[in-house]
Amino acid sequence: MGDIYPSLTQCAIVAAALKILLFPAYKSTDFEVHRNWLAITHSLPLWEWYYDKTSEWTLDYPPFFAYFEWMMSQVAKLVDPAMLKVYNLEYASWQTVYFQRFTVIITELLLVYALQIFVDSSPRSGGGGGSVVSKRAAQAAAISILLSPGLLIIDHIHFQYNGCMYGLLILSLVLGRDKSTLLWSGLAFAALLCMKHIYLYLAPAYFVFLLRAYCLSPRSIFRIQWLNCVKLGFGLTSVFGIAFGPFALRGQISQIFSRLFPFSRGLCHAYWAPNVWAMYSFVDRVLILIAPRLGLPLKEGALTSTTRGLVGDTAFAVLPDVSPRVCFVLTLLFQAIPLARLFMQPTWENFVAGVTLCGFASFLFGWHVHEKAILLVIIPFSLIALRDRRFLGAFRPLAVAGHVSLFPLLFTPAEFPIKTVYTVFWLILFLMVFDRLAPAASRARLFLFDRFSTLYITVSIPLIVYCSLVHGILFGNKYEFLPLMFTSSYSAIGVVGSWVGFMVVYFTS
Repeated sequence: MGDIYPSLTQCAIVAAALKILLFPAYKSTDFEVHRNWLAITHSLPLWEWYYDKTSEWTLDYPPFFAYFEWMMSQVAKLVDPAMLKVYNLEYASWQTVYFQRFTVIITELLLVYALQIFVDSSPRSGGGGGSVVSKRAAQAAAISILLSPGLLIIDHIHFQYNGCMYGLLILSLVLGRDKSTLLWSGLAFAALLCMKHIYLYLAPAYFVFLLRAYCLSPRSIFRIQWLNCVKLGFGLTSVFGIAFGPFALRGQISQIFSRLFPFSRGLCHAYWAPNVWAMYSFVDRVLILIAPRLGLPLKEGALTSTTRGLVGDTAFAVLPDVSPRVCFVLTLLFQAIPLARLFMQPTWENFVAGVTLCGFASFLFGWHVHEKAILLVIIPFSLIALRDRRFLGAFRPLAVAGHVSLFPLLFTPAEFPIKTVYTVFWLILFLMVFDRLAPAASRARLFLFDRFSTLYITVSIPLIVYCSLVHGILFGNKYEFLPLMFTSSYSAIGVVGSWVGFMVVYFTS
């Protein structure tokens, strides 16, 4: 079979050129966060990394990411040693900016590598009824991830290092495709957990899949493959030992965990992530306006909580407050439902679907979810979105909602045309390509859901125009949280709708 054009390498080169042009663009406080972590890991002894409080942006990622920052700092000292001084807060020389921007592009090569393996491991054509994604469809999905507006907005403008970590995630998923590499799939994911703990959201799917496909006999769930259990246990212990072992010897594990899991934060992020709690908050906001007419009691102290868009503990003025325990129970429940099927049918497609649905449940019902976590759902879903038209139908509203929800991260006028034009172009191009490549489903499509998807996408254009332009013209600096609330609530409807559609498709396919 001849090569499929454009290739991932060609797309990566073009994308890198665009990202270099964006070097002078807006950068968030995350830029200073990572500059500070470079300084901490380079200038301080290992034992002080998780204790330093010189900056408010303390080190709060797991040890492998800290080691990653240390390795980059060895090059950074050759570029501009001043960026590695712990007390040099808010330092942003052009050498520092360019170095950090370049490191995001370079480390994203892991994503390109993982996506290429995904394409290479895909069959030449889809199976009957669209049971697998063909190589051509896999290439389209891989390019869509590589050119994702989410990664462009979050990593290359806002500034983070998600590209390389999602590359490791995709690599671990692809390694789970072949029985001979199942062990490496688990070890790659363990390494990912030691880089960023947000991937714990996806861990239940890995646990169930590796238990069923690697540790238990394919003939009977009551027959344990002891050698595989020993290899997996030893491998996981080694990975976590390398990451946390040096700190455990100094008795610093509790200190690290206090940094990784600051449970004192409220239910909603300052800008609501588009999940169930955003919808819940929106309803509470509406009830505040009509409560006097309905005779509903108002909790006065809750009127200035994060349901009003401020930073602090979340409290609701009309609706009951939500506790971390409620979030945990709901998340666990809606993860357990798809995982039951994964345990009974441990295919690779069900594995990716299980990872996606674990990401969905955690994003929709989790405690203090950040809007950037939507990529935990979009990226694994992209790998199977072209399985058939029913899966694609569930993916469409997620693709729109997830990327539109990231727009408030870039609030400066200079970045408005970049984020808007690039995202709209990406959506039009890839949704059209996906529509041509997705095979017909073996079961009837959901008529009402298809109509919802079309209407939902249509509404996105006037919403973007109002939130980005019209609101400022009409109100100036007044009611500045309204565009955020509208964007988040609109996006939440799309994410929830996509989740419901995916659940229906998953359990009827």
